[in-house]
Amino acid sequence: MSTSVILRKLGKSDLAITPIGLGCWQFSKRNNLAGKFWPSLDDQVVQDIVKASLDLGINWFDTAEVYGNGASELALSDALQKAGKKPGEVIIATKWWPMFRFASNIPRSIGARLRALSPFPIDLYQVHQPFGFSSASEEVKQMAELVKEKHIRYVGVSNFSEQKMREAAEELDKHGLKLISNQVRYNLLDRKIEQNGVMNAAKELGISIIAYSPLAQGILTGKFHDNPELLKGVGWRKSSGPFKPENMKKSLPLINMLKELGAKYKVSAAQVALNWLLYANGDTVLAIPGATKLSHAQDNAGAMKFKLKEEEIGRLSELAGKYTG
Repeated sequence: MSTSVILRKLGKSDLAITPIGLGCWQFSKRNNLAGKFWPSLDDQVVQDIVKASLDLGINWFDTAEVYGNGASELALSDALQKAGKKPGEVIIATKWWPMFRFASNIPRSIGARLRALSPFPIDLYQVHQPFGFSSASEEVKQMAELVKEKHIRYVGVSNFSEQKMREAAEELDKHGLKLISNQVRYNLLDRKIEQNGVMNAAKELGISIIAYSPLAQGILTGKFHDNPELLKGVGWRKSSGPFKPENMKKSLPLINMLKELGAKYKVSAAQVALNWLLYANGDTVLAIPGATKLSHAQDNAGAMKFKLKEEEIGRLSELAGKYTG
């Protein structure tokens, strides 16, 4: 098992990042509707998670305006400073929330984002959803202006279809810039982007896929299969998607394979699932698992310390392909 982490370029940029970053939605402090998805984490827990991630090699963090209306950004900045990090020593990605807004809000609200993350700059600024009042072209056109004014370094999108991703990329090309990422839901149990054109277009255009929910909200850890009593704590999720009893049965063969490979590499099932994400599509996919406990952060980083063999990746892909939840 290797102990070194090989950095990857994020799209066609000069940002060299670890294949796994830390998703920071869970730092929202329950401040708004989006933040209420998670429990409120104590400041010391947030600091421990961030420090452990850094100590284990992770060099980038993904947050967003809508995560607690800036609470996640503030908590992340504070934790990074407590860990002794200075501007330029880590890479920060955040997102503009487009719902009920026009593209003209992008330059008006960037100051709030910069203040929340201060003293750290915004390396990647993403349009969080394709549901704004303006077109994708108009939104990234405003983002391009932020790059020119040195408020941000690079532009990305999130949850964009192939068509909207291409539209955004074409607009940025007019400004001499590249769309470097599309952040989407992607894991062994949700591989829609392999069929809807997003993955192929990303490879064609040199755009990185940033996979969120890489463990299918915890299903791919195997803990819910091992102890169904834990399902009582997942709230409304247990009646949807992979948490449904019939879908839990369908995913069991895949979970068993993850455990089998985990035993071989002396890692967890979750680490195997993350490693599949990192290598099943060359260097195209990066992952941002979250962490609400120190052990989660340690497990996430450990997924970068080994590499599945091609035939093992193929076996997992085949088993996952049989899942129809």
